[in-house]
Amino acid sequence: MNTIANLSRVVAGMWRVMRWNMTPVELAGFIEACIDMGVTSFDHADIYGDYAAESAFGAALALQPSLRARMQLITKAGIRAVSPARPGHRVKHYDSSALHLRESVERSLRALRTEHVELFLLHRPDPLMDEDDLAREIEKLIGEGKIGAFGVSNFTAREFDALHACVPLATNQIELSPFHSAPIENGALVAMKSAGITPMVWSPLGGGRLFDEKDDAAARVRHALQHIQAQRALSSWVSVAYAWVLRLPSRPTVIAGTRRIEGMRDAVEALDIDLTREEWFSVWEAARGRAVD
Repeated sequence: MNTIANLSRVVAGMWRVMRWNMTPVELAGFIEACIDMGVTSFDHADIYGDYAAESAFGAALALQPSLRARMQLITKAGIRAVSPARPGHRVKHYDSSALHLRESVERSLRALRTEHVELFLLHRPDPLMDEDDLAREIEKLIGEGKIGAFGVSNFTAREFDALHACVPLATNQIELSPFHSAPIENGALVAMKSAGITPMVWSPLGGGRLFDEKDDAAARVRHALQHIQAQRALSSWVSVAYAWVLRLPSRPTVIAGTRRIEGMRDAVEALDIDLTREEWFSVWEAARGRAVD
C-alpha cells in the first residue's frame, strides 16, 4: 500500500487553480515544470474551484498522459457544499458515509482521468461519522486499487487518534504557519509523531498574510525572515518561511499553493535550509509579538 512516504516533501496545491485562468496547455506546462523540479505530488479536493478544479487538472493531464506515471495525486472529499454544480445540496454539511465517499472517489477518478489516487483524505471531521462503516469502505477502496492510502484533514489530536484506532491513517492535513501555530501547542503534531505519521501542512505562508503590508505581525515576521536570509546569504526570505515549517521534528510536507514557478522554487529551496533553534524561535516570537514564556 502506498503511503505519504511516496509523496514529494513539497506538494503543489490546486485549491486556487480555477483562479489562475490557465489554458489546459498552460496548466500542463505548469504541472511538468513542477515535476521537473521535484514537486511530484498534487493536492486536490472535490470542492476546489466550485467542483471544477479536478476536471481542469484532468483535461491538462490528458494532453500529456505520460506525466501521470511521474506524479502522485491527492484528493479530499466529505464536504457537501451548496453550489450550482451540486443542485441537490440545500445546506452545506459534512458527509463521511460510505456511499458518499465511494461516489466521491469514483467521481474524482473520472474528473482527474486516472484509475487511482495515491492518497485520499476525509476533508473535515464529521460529528455524525460511523467509524466502522467508514473503515470498511476505505478497506474496500484500497483493495480495489482505487486509493493507495487514506488520511484525514483538519482533525484535532483526539479526533485523529479515535479514527486511527479504527482505520490506519496515513496523514492529517492541517493548517500551520507562524501565524497559526495551534497544532504545535494543542498536541496535534505530538500525536502524529508518536504514531509515526507525517503531517501535511496547508497555508504555510499564512494564506498570503505574510505579504500583507498593513499587518503588523506580518511585518515583524518578514523582518525576522529577511534577517535570517541576510545572515545566511539566501536567495529568498520566502524560502525561510517554508523552512520554518519544515524544521519541525515531525518532518511535515508543505503544500505550496502558488501558480508561480518561482514561488514553487522558493518552497523547494527551503528543503536545504536547516534553521537553528534561535532562528526558528525568532520567527515564532515575531509572529506572537512576545517571547515564549
